[in-house]
Amino acid sequence: MTSIADLRKSYERAELNEDASHADPLKQFAHWLDEAIQSKLPEPNAMTLATVGSDLRPSTRVVLVKGFDARGIVWYTNYDSRKGQELAGNPYAALQFHWVELERVVRIEGLVTKVDDSESDAYFHSRPLDSRIGAWASPQSQVISGRAVLVANAARYGAQFLLQPPRPPHWGGYRLRPDSWQFWQGRKSRLHDRLRYTLQPGGNWARERLAP
Repeated sequence: MTSIADLRKSYERAELNEDASHADPLKQFAHWLDEAIQSKLPEPNAMTLATVGSDLRPSTRVVLVKGFDARGIVWYTNYDSRKGQELAGNPYAALQFHWVELERVVRIEGLVTKVDDSESDAYFHSRPLDSRIGAWASPQSQVISGRAVLVANAARYGAQFLLQPPRPPHWGGYRLRPDSWQFWQGRKSRLHDRLRYTLQPGGNWARERLAP
């Protein structure tokens, strides 16, 4: 049996330097995300979301980014879930993308707010029918007695709403407005490239290199 302490990988695919990176971190992120998509990576829009509850214990989970622009990074979820409750008490969060095959990581931090109802409605109604029913059927993060609860809930709401389920009041979008970005590119000998962008007064970004 191989010891996990002996697992090694040499990162040699690419580099990240100040001259070749965008001065705007959103453009750098869009470029890297597009390369992840074009490389046909599995779920390139998957990101880890970290929140902190009132007990000061951090928690993480994987969610899917569903939009991004100058206003921030958007995902959708159940507002009553653990992450929703933690964001209600502490609206700051961190995101991380890890594109293993490209040897890249992007870390993002900032303030989180709910998206407008109209934006949540539009996205909800673009989802497949079973996903819309699922948003009603799952009391996310709550203890249930078994999978039969979910199946029964889905059947009940499917019969109630048929083909036109409305968006549940407990379901919608969040938007993280970044004030800090980090871009990490694996390099040989663990001398990785790591650039941090920090939002400055007036809206400009300061870019600096961090030791790996």
